[in-house]
Amino acid sequence: MSRSAGAALGVWLAFVIASGCIIARTEFNADLSAFLPRSPTPAQQVLVEQLRDGVVSRLILIGIEGGTPQAMAQTSGRLAQQLRRHDSFVAVNNGADTGAEKDREFLWRNRYLLSPAVTPGHFSAASLRQALEDDLQLLGSPAGALLQRVLPNDPGGELLRLIDQLAGQARPATRDGVWFSTNGERALLIAQTRAAGFDIDAQERIVGLIRADFATLTGNDAAQKLLLTGPGVFSVASRENIKGDAWRFSLIATALVAMLLLVLYRSPTVLLLGLLPVASGALAGVAAVSLGFGSVHGITLGFGATLIGEAVDYAIYLFTQIAPGTTPRSTLARIWPTLRLGLMTSICGFAVMLLSGFPGLAQLGLFSIAGLLAAAAVTRWVLPALLPSGFTARAVATVAPRLSALVQRAPAARIPLAAIIVCATLFLAFRQAPLWNDDLASLSPIAQSQQNLDGQLRRDLGAPDVRYLIVATAGSQQDALQTSEKIATVLERQVKRGWLEGFESPATWLPSTVAQHARQAAIPAPAALRENLQQALQGLPFKPGLFEPFLADAANVQSQSLLDRTSLNQTSLALKVDSLLVKRSDGWAAMLPLRGVTDAGAISRELAQSQDARVVLLDLKRDSEQLFRSYRHEVVIDSLAGVAAIGVLLLANLRSVRRVAGVLAPLAAAVLTTAAILVLAADRLSIFHLVGLLLVVAVGSNYALFFDRPVASTGDGERTLVSLLFANLSAVIGFGVLSFSKVPVLHAIGLTVGLGAVLCLVFAAILIPRVQDAGGVRQ
Repeated sequence: MSRSAGAALGVWLAFVIASGCIIARTEFNADLSAFLPRSPTPAQQVLVEQLRDGVVSRLILIGIEGGTPQAMAQTSGRLAQQLRRHDSFVAVNNGADTGAEKDREFLWRNRYLLSPAVTPGHFSAASLRQALEDDLQLLGSPAGALLQRVLPNDPGGELLRLIDQLAGQARPATRDGVWFSTNGERALLIAQTRAAGFDIDAQERIVGLIRADFATLTGNDAAQKLLLTGPGVFSVASRENIKGDAWRFSLIATALVAMLLLVLYRSPTVLLLGLLPVASGALAGVAAVSLGFGSVHGITLGFGATLIGEAVDYAIYLFTQIAPGTTPRSTLARIWPTLRLGLMTSICGFAVMLLSGFPGLAQLGLFSIAGLLAAAAVTRWVLPALLPSGFTARAVATVAPRLSALVQRAPAARIPLAAIIVCATLFLAFRQAPLWNDDLASLSPIAQSQQNLDGQLRRDLGAPDVRYLIVATAGSQQDALQTSEKIATVLERQVKRGWLEGFESPATWLPSTVAQHARQAAIPAPAALRENLQQALQGLPFKPGLFEPFLADAANVQSQSLLDRTSLNQTSLALKVDSLLVKRSDGWAAMLPLRGVTDAGAISRELAQSQDARVVLLDLKRDSEQLFRSYRHEVVIDSLAGVAAIGVLLLANLRSVRRVAGVLAPLAAAVLTTAAILVLAADRLSIFHLVGLLLVVAVGSNYALFFDRPVASTGDGERTLVSLLFANLSAVIGFGVLSFSKVPVLHAIGLTVGLGAVLCLVFAAILIPRVQDAGGVRQ
């Protein structure tokens, strides 16, 4: 072994050790928000943060099905009691009276601080008179029993007003004292976890804990079934799907590529050497992503199957094109310029992913670029030193003649190919239905059945289908609450105008300290309040002294402690406030969901008149689609830039516009045909299909370049054709297996590139004439 070969092996071993050390300390995750676009606005960023770390991400919705309603209610009560014993849960609610009693106690104790009706005029003689007359009418109604109990302390009806406000929000049906679906088919619970939704390890333990407790409670009763859904449950299921796909498809791709190498080279030693660039590329890719992003997403590992198909190509080109009587180094000297140019075009394609606004796609781009560079370097400097002396690929003699005959007849298909390209172009250009799918839900790796279950449980629990949401950002919690109160004033006017049916606000149950102080100050001094009450009672049939408790409670409000977030602990209102009022790294955000919006434009215009840039109305459906379209537009621009970079790179190396056009022609034809086939099969394309189409150009350029390269002899040409065939098969294996993945990004890219790679090879054979070095004679 020469000194240079020994040095190359030493560098390679050092690289393997360093990469192994980095990977040993790498954190692997499956955070689904990595494959959502980075949010460009502060308001949208609030929503992304809530999906990752907010109270919404901490909710697990639980359903119990099977058996009689009484049996389901009993299991619900026992399960809630059991879960409350675990420190993993902040709260577990199933609608039992214990929670309702705490809510009513909180509302009763703090009714004057919470009621928006408490204003200076609320306790005037005229207002008290009107309230007392209303009380007389209510005493004969179904609400009379409750009113009779609270009337001496609350003649102004503050408690009833708050209860009506709470009841006005959608709530689940109740049977046997616990929550049930409207049709009575399942009992319902909500659990709030301490761990955030993105803490998948913790969520996995919690899901297992719920299942174990349910199994213990029901024993062998197969009649009852546990249903779980929510962000944490989805994260756990997604990680399992991603982990399963990553291992399964990588193993399948490795096994298929290994079989391909064995068939072609018939040597276990050469098989292992052929996989050496693949292993090196995988190590380099994972280590680079770990260093660049701090962690590695599970989908990135799943994308490793594509690296297997791509990285082994370099070894195939080298092994197959070694002619009898030549050395690996002389073969590399002959084919390396073409290999290097193909590598650079591939990097241009994957670089678009690296620059993507999707953090997950950026990881895939870095993984692929680092992996391909490492694989090419190992092929260039390590494999020649390890290949057995006198090695040649025996299968070339068997496959080459038939393959060469097919390629020689391929140009006869140019007219049919031209017709196919014209049809594909017209189909895509004049298709009436939308070409792109801009629905973010289409990118979810969650099975449709799980999504349907989630929607059903949310409807059962009375959770609103929120589309319109007002987001107000502020520097402090109190500023956020005060802004919410100002917005509520505007929204109440809009409700009266019929622009919406209602709204929720965190300030409803946690008023700002300014509002609480104002309500304390609105209560007259004891003597003045007593005088107003006596005037209001004149002529009314109430017993003397009946309202002494009211006067005492009103007097105590002045010294009552103001409410803060801790005051809501042990009530269901804490969860509601936490979901609407959130702490951020740079301040606070208040969210006000709107119900029954009929004129979003008018609401938005009136909010805009406040000239407060911190308050925005989000149409979640429209804004998410617009956000997605903007990122699709960005990817289109980046893809065009990537294609332009490939064109410039080819022109700089080939130095012929005609040759560059010849190389790009089959790639363009393959992209158009692939896009048309995908639209016919899947109806619409996603942004990941678009990325896949760019990779078709990057991967297929290798085949076009080898077809364009002049060959020194017939034998050289035949070995080149065989190497292209087997390189294409390996790429199709690497990308094609991912088309069976349930993860949308892997499925879309795998299907697109797998199909496009085949078309690139076929179209290159049809459109690019072969040329010999000696006399420039076409083969």
